[in-house]
Amino acid sequence: MERQSVSTENTGVIVVDIQADFTELKSGSLAVPGTDAQYIDAVQRSTQQFLQQGFCVYFTQDWHPADHMSFYTNNPGTEPLQVIEIGGRPQVMWPPHCVQGTPGADIIVTVDASAKTVRKGTNSRFDSYSGFADDGGHKTELDNLLRRDSMQKLIIYGLATDYCVKATVLDSLKSEYEVEVALDLCRGVSPETTESAIREMKANGATILGDQ
Repeated sequence: MERQSVSTENTGVIVVDIQADFTELKSGSLAVPGTDAQYIDAVQRSTQQFLQQGFCVYFTQDWHPADHMSFYTNNPGTEPLQVIEIGGRPQVMWPPHCVQGTPGADIIVTVDASAKTVRKGTNSRFDSYSGFADDGGHKTELDNLLRRDSMQKLIIYGLATDYCVKATVLDSLKSEYEVEVALDLCRGVSPETTESAIREMKANGATILGDQ
């Protein structure tokens, strides 16, 4: 993805959850369709280009404890992708994924050491789609990092369009960042929820790059 015309000043790049368990390439437990070697290579090349052009890059990383409440295996009688209510909130029952310290949690894009990593989903009681905060409102360090680095505009891409990318984009907009979504570097779980996510991100003020 060539972005030569974009100024690096006050612009950050957020790469969302490019982790083994979300990819077909690594036969992940929660693999998103279309996440083969070609996709990962494209993300790798683009992210490295952003760094070489002088952009600050921030990775988000799901980092769940083994007893995380979103795993169907921790909720007897439930099945994968079933939606139940926990704490008054609807909760998808996910297969165990991105467990702390396991290969499935590894970020599989390797770039310059200057990139920063923000872990999320570390509280076993709350799911966490957004890179900014979990469903219980507990904040990550992402916003503090962005403000410390004087970021005003964000370019966001990764996995999955209809879940963690969408949530991170919406929270970015709520925090008054200007947001561009690099759609060609995203993949979604399903066509229906992906289209809905794109509409919602647009409606809230995001610029969608590569939208047809």
